Amino acid sequence: MAELAQADVYAPAGGQDKTFPLWKTLLNWVSFLFQILLQILRGTPSWAGSSPAWAFAAPPSSGPLILPRPRVSSLFRQSSRRRPPAVANFPVVLDLDETLVCAYETSSLPAAIRSQAIDAGLKWFEMECVSVDKEGEGIQKVNHVTVFERPGLQEFLQRTSEFADLVLFTAGLEGYASPLVDRIDLQNRFTHRLYRPATVSTEHRDHVKDLSCLADDFRRVVLVDNNPFSFVLQPLNGIPCIPFSAGQPHDEQLIGVILPLLKLLSLQKDVRPVLHETFHMPEWFEKHGIPAPQLAS
Repeated sequence: MAELAQADVYAPAGGQDKTFPLWKTLLNWVSFLFQILLQILRGTPSWAGSSPAWAFAAPPSSGPLILPRPRVSSLFRQSSRRRPPAVANFPVVLDLDETLVCAYETSSLPAAIRSQAIDAGLKWFEMECVSVDKEGEGIQKVNHVTVFERPGLQEFLQRTSEFADLVLFTAGLEGYASPLVDRIDLQNRFTHRLYRPATVSTEHRDHVKDLSCLADDFRRVVLVDNNPFSFVLQPLNGIPCIPFSAGQPHDEQLIGVILPLLKLLSLQKDVRPVLHETFHMPEWFEKHGIPAPQLAS
């Protein structure tokens, strides 16, 4: 308990690293677990059905998705220890839809949800993207999309890029995802971008993100994704997050939860023991009928 009382994490202040009391960090984690409960009760993310089909990373799973609970005390007990400066070469792979942003086909976005999100201060923009569908006479169809940024997105990308190599990995199509990422990453913080063709199919799920296309050594790479099945091939490298929608204007996942965890992981020579203790993903997959793969080195 003494270690918990002394632990600090970085506050969401832009520009400079500041600390805030542990109680606020724990409150964020309580909120994290409460949001998981809400997702269980709802069965699907808020307004997910309003998003265009080509925007989703993968087909919705059957039944409610129950994310594994993080062990809060063990996470911050480790963060309180003195450690050397962050080890170099730390790839942080980020999903796009419902992790960094949420996108809706403009014509199908309910006016009430749009107004509520904008009035609450969510950053948003509209864009055009090329669809895989074609209109009459073979003309490529253009979709009009409204995109909402997850709160704290720009600060999160900036601060994370200071100690990690950012990689965008989405199961969305390039015609949609590429212009979207151009809008949210004006500073070119992503060193690589991977789209649906880079995903693989397994006997359990399609559109799986195999990290072996990015790294041979899995000790120093993580994948942040709202869909845990995206990292079924490397369950000890995954960080599941709450799906983001326009109905969550006060979401604090990026700055209050994900960023402190990534800072902690950046100090590890092997991120997998910390992530295993925090999320227990192999056991979670086994409960869903998916045997855990052999640990990659």
